[in-house]
Amino acid sequence: DDRLRVRGVAGLRVIDASVMPRITSGNTNAPTVMIAEQGADFIRRNAA
Repeated sequence: DDRLRVRGVAGLRVIDASVMPRITSGNTNAPTVMIAEQGADFIRRNAA
């Protein structure tokens, strides 16, 4: 889903380039780092 959670599996998130709906023609490193930062924020907010 939009919060990187895996449907049907409690407590599991996918935080990598596979969550991009379309792969860009350029380097995917920067967008993947941004996805990881957002995923870390989701996890931190849920833990608090």
